Amino acid sequence: MPHEIKIGIIGGSGLEDPAFIDDYSTTKVATPYGDPSSDLILGRIGDIPVAVISRHGEGHTINPTNVNYGANIWSLKDQGCSHILATTACGSLHDEIKPGNFVFPDQFIDRTTKRITSFYNDASVQHVPMGTPFCAKTSAVLQDQAHKLGLSFHPKGTVVTIEGPRFSSRAESMLFKSWGCNIINMSTVPEVVLARELGLCYQNIAMSTDYDCWHESEEEVNIEMVFAVMAKNAETVKNLIRNTVPELSSEDCECRSFYRSVHG
Repeated sequence: MPHEIKIGIIGGSGLEDPAFIDDYSTTKVATPYGDPSSDLILGRIGDIPVAVISRHGEGHTINPTNVNYGANIWSLKDQGCSHILATTACGSLHDEIKPGNFVFPDQFIDRTTKRITSFYNDASVQHVPMGTPFCAKTSAVLQDQAHKLGLSFHPKGTVVTIEGPRFSSRAESMLFKSWGCNIINMSTVPEVVLARELGLCYQNIAMSTDYDCWHESEEEVNIEMVFAVMAKNAETVKNLIRNTVPELSSEDCECRSFYRSVHG
């Protein structure tokens, strides 16, 4: 059955400016899991309500380990969001994924070590299915809109999330490449897991900014390189989001199955 739709947007660098949404206002929220990374920006894209949060805080002041992922995801759910579009910078682990290319991951590998990865940490233990972690319906809309905008993109891939804030050693980068990982970042896990626990349709918009450090003919990644590529392509990301939001489906989705099984 169709249901009311509202889109949560988790922004990285370059998406802190709310001018790409209409009729926006800012609100401070609190959650049972502490404070989220930033105030929420509430507004609309077309006729669809949206809520925007800055993952690393205003001015990129929170490192990946210290992001309160639970509070961020909870705050979007509490605002009535049904979907999450999560932007992220990533390193490419394959020649064909060039800096500036988009990737819409369909799988992840978790290499984090310090993060709270579940809302079920008390007596109400739950074992959430994670065979299909990302929302295929949302990904299909993103791919369609990326094609219409003439963007270079890859329709699927495996993202490996590392703890950070350091980048990989070359040995680690080569290991992840040998595992068949396509891209590497520091933020997808536990976001995608927490979103599934709350019945939200979650999909990454990943932009390749570099070749990590495995590529012998390319400069190894540094933060200036990441920020430069993200800043250059910020408007492209915003255009993709603006075009995607009105096309997202209000139909029921398998992403909500686990949440319904627990909460009815």
